[in-house]
Amino acid sequence: MFGTLMLLAVPTLLFRLLGAFGVGRFATWRVSAAHGLAVMLLFTASAHFVPSALGPMPGHHDLVAMVPPFVPFPRLAVYATGVLELLGAAGLVLAATRRIAAFGLVVLFVVMLPANIHAAVEQIPFNGEPATPLWFRIPEQLLFIGVALWASSSVRAAAPRRAEATAVR
Repeated sequence: MFGTLMLLAVPTLLFRLLGAFGVGRFATWRVSAAHGLAVMLLFTASAHFVPSALGPMPGHHDLVAMVPPFVPFPRLAVYATGVLELLGAAGLVLAATRRIAAFGLVVLFVVMLPANIHAAVEQIPFNGEPATPLWFRIPEQLLFIGVALWASSSVRAAAPRRAEATAVR
């Protein structure tokens, strides 16, 4: 249940640690989080293309089972969302595309929420493991949305406000 969160948290912490040791690319938590989210997305996107029961992650068949009945062409939808996750991951690591990638991922996370709700309500297992409960899935999606938005926001946007605040004093 916490595997996806660890796929986000551990790389983010490792990237930030690299920043603490002088790797300039990872000098901020925002950039480290963007890269951590990209790592998580590489793993989750791979599940869209690999057979189920190949490893600890769910596979294509598991994800197709998550797709609500109202979605046409569920196999194609799973492949398409996998491609979009890969594109989002690539976009997050480049500063020039980070903002647009984050907004695209926010839309994708919102669009995929009905599949997460369907999987929880219908108790759809992954790799034979029990379904992740709804109380965990929705906050997890909200966390991913929040991280994407926060990691893509510009630190420079906050700088003028700080300068104005000190000038007023």
